[in-house]
Amino acid sequence: MASTSPWCHVKESGIHGKGLFAARAIPADTLIIAIEGVTTRRDGPYVIWSDDESGSLQGLRITNAARYVNHARVPNAAFFGDELWSLRGIRRGEEITHHYGSDWDEI
Repeated sequence: MASTSPWCHVKESGIHGKGLFAARAIPADTLIIAIEGVTTRRDGPYVIWSDDESGSLQGLRITNAARYVNHARVPNAAFFGDELWSLRGIRRGEEITHHYGSDWDEI
């Protein structure tokens, strides 16, 4: 799968399966990638759920490289809406991680 961002690429991860990695040094507070996907009513791999403007639950199956962001207790990036931003400088070759939420704190 091609990345939709010059900042990152996908390769095998030591955390889980495939991961998203920095293709070059990424400065702090940089937009790394925006989620692209298709709406869905079915749960499954690479589906995220959020409330839409009316308060209804909306499913989105992620179709770009953003789907490979793995969890870390101390992440180097975070999603704000549908955009993944660096929380600190990320070295070239470093895996880009996000904290999935409190349900994942023990992992």
